[in-house]
Amino acid sequence: NLPLIPLLSENFLHWTIDQNEGDKWKIEDLPGAHGTDLPDPDVHKYFVTSYGPCLKSQLITLQKEGYWNELMDEKRPEIVVKDWYAARFDCGCRYELTVQLLSEDYLVLEEFHPEPVVIEQWSDAVWREVSHTFQNYPPGVRHIRFQHGGQDTQFWAGWYGVRVTNSSITIGP
Repeated sequence: NLPLIPLLSENFLHWTIDQNEGDKWKIEDLPGAHGTDLPDPDVHKYFVTSYGPCLKSQLITLQKEGYWNELMDEKRPEIVVKDWYAARFDCGCRYELTVQLLSEDYLVLEEFHPEPVVIEQWSDAVWREVSHTFQNYPPGVRHIRFQHGGQDTQFWAGWYGVRVTNSSITIGP
């Protein structure tokens, strides 16, 4: 079993801010106003979006993380991507996720990009997990680009948009 590459940090240190509209990305403590707790008691913070589009990403270079080219090309271990998202009870929001397996030259070899999720106002505000497993992908994967975010759907000033946390990529046997 190969180790987990964590995507959550208590600040934006490892993230590239791709879009930062409205009142911009913010970090808050769980459960947050009109929110609920995450099933994982070890997670204490989340990122929250605003009334304009907010997207952030991480680019993982597999060799830097100890995954050599021969392993990725011949064994092609499963790559499991997970992310958690939630709305506030009192405001609707939109969540989106894109994960790309990239070549040495950053060409997209495979992509997971589900339809954006729209959560209506007065939802249960419960945290939901999205998960995807890449299998039998083409040889040549050298990087993984993980991007997520969204916004609120009511254009309220402040931080009423989708909340995201506990993102991970696991490269397994």
